[in-house]
Amino acid sequence: MELAAADRAALRALWKKLSSNTGVYTTEALERTFAAFPATRTYFPHLDLSPGSAPLKAHGKKVADALTLAMAHLDDLPGALAALRNLHTHTLRVDPTSFQRLGHCLLVTLARHFPGDFSPAMQASLHKFLSRVAEALGSDYDYR
Repeated sequence: MELAAADRAALRALWKKLSSNTGVYTTEALERTFAAFPATRTYFPHLDLSPGSAPLKAHGKKVADALTLAMAHLDDLPGALAALRNLHTHTLRVDPTSFQRLGHCLLVTLARHFPGDFSPAMQASLHKFLSRVAEALGSDYDYR
């Protein structure tokens, strides 16, 4: 899924609107992911994943920072996310479907918080972006 100029403009406008609250929304998306897809919790046995916990907020901030990095490098997501891809693939061994699930939950979270801004076009643009991020993070997996 290629990001057209209109997609990029819409995404940048949304990201600007999220501004310093990006971590709040990514934390909520993580909470939603852990509730809807309990198997995703298995990667965090060392963290308190209860809603609103400090470790969950800290991880939400890391997710927000990664997505902000991706937003700044739309032309080279694999390069921009290489260190994260390496960590999640080779060290943490995170199932790549977890990235897709988190992306879906972030889409739902943002639609909830920004219903007036969340047109079908915005949904499509955000879906393309999050799909490309998930693809970049999961590209080292060998599916044979």
